[in-house]
Amino acid sequence: MEPLPLEGIKVVEFTHMVMGPSIGLMLGDLGADVIKVEPEGGDHTRRLLGSGAGYFPMFNRNKRSVCLDLKSERGNAEARRLIDEADVMIENFRPGALAKLGLGPEDITKSNPRLIYCSAKGFLTGPYENRTALDEVAQMMGGLAYMTGPPGRPLRAGASVIDVTGGMFGVIGILAALERRHRTDKGGEVKCSLFETTAFLVGQHIAQKAVTGTTAPPMPARISAWAVYDVFETVNPDEQLFVGVVSDPQWVAFCEVMGLDELAADQTLAVNNERVRQREHILPVIRELFGAMTRDELVGRLKSIGLPYAPIMRPDDLLEDQHLLASGGFVEITLDDGSRAKLPALPLEIDGKRMGLQHDLPRAESSNGIDFN
Repeated sequence: MEPLPLEGIKVVEFTHMVMGPSIGLMLGDLGADVIKVEPEGGDHTRRLLGSGAGYFPMFNRNKRSVCLDLKSERGNAEARRLIDEADVMIENFRPGALAKLGLGPEDITKSNPRLIYCSAKGFLTGPYENRTALDEVAQMMGGLAYMTGPPGRPLRAGASVIDVTGGMFGVIGILAALERRHRTDKGGEVKCSLFETTAFLVGQHIAQKAVTGTTAPPMPARISAWAVYDVFETVNPDEQLFVGVVSDPQWVAFCEVMGLDELAADQTLAVNNERVRQREHILPVIRELFGAMTRDELVGRLKSIGLPYAPIMRPDDLLEDQHLLASGGFVEITLDDGSRAKLPALPLEIDGKRMGLQHDLPRAESSNGIDFN
């Protein structure tokens, strides 16, 4: 079996919740040896309820774990030993927390100058850098919640998109620093953040204002770039379908396969921008047609002409998705109660292969008898 891309890279992780652990998850899935340092009694993320119940199992596979009291002499010394032997360190605690324990970048890089020290924070350097932030805070102040909800009702996205995307930027920074180390033999500091990640993601809307001179409206109130680009009801109210018609040739094929002869014959609708101006005329006709058909029937017709479409699914519906099941899209892990769960694999193929499971979810264990060599 060929080695994974990051095999031989040692990572020590001081993290909790989502952003920091997601960095370790990605590196671990790619083959790095990731040691998660938890407080005595275990990371409190293990015990979250409600929407947080899935955080630990999703973001902590392919890691080993040790519980240390970093405020004790013994625990701090053990942490230093692990860091001094590592290639990468990850932390996402409040600014300055590890520095007070002698584990800040200035302290660590003296004994391990080749270390890549990655801090995952709410903000990069600037007036906000010492503020506390969460995924939701960043979405609200970064403009994403404004764009997601209807006017006057800001709404966070339905997943921890900023935590995870911020973690991805952290991984990009770590990999770039490792590549630089190949040339210089020196480590460095990488810092990723929630707020700046959000600003990057809404950059297209900032650019929209620069081009049009008008502030981008929230997505539910936007003027779409295409006339048919929406969620439609079918004969079964529980089976909605998104359909997009995004080119003039697609419009011709769509009208033909759906039997929309009158719309096809109307030459004022031949060009996309004209169709956008006449959405209020077009959409009621299409909604009435779709509302009398089953979703399967619609999918069959749309698939036959290669049109973009998507059934509206719940996250757990993906466990039965034929594509994900056939393509190695899940990694099976063991939960604390001994039951098994399938969770999404890293969305990458390298040399035609998906990344799998090297280590199941770690148990919260003390350092006694644990060998990390």
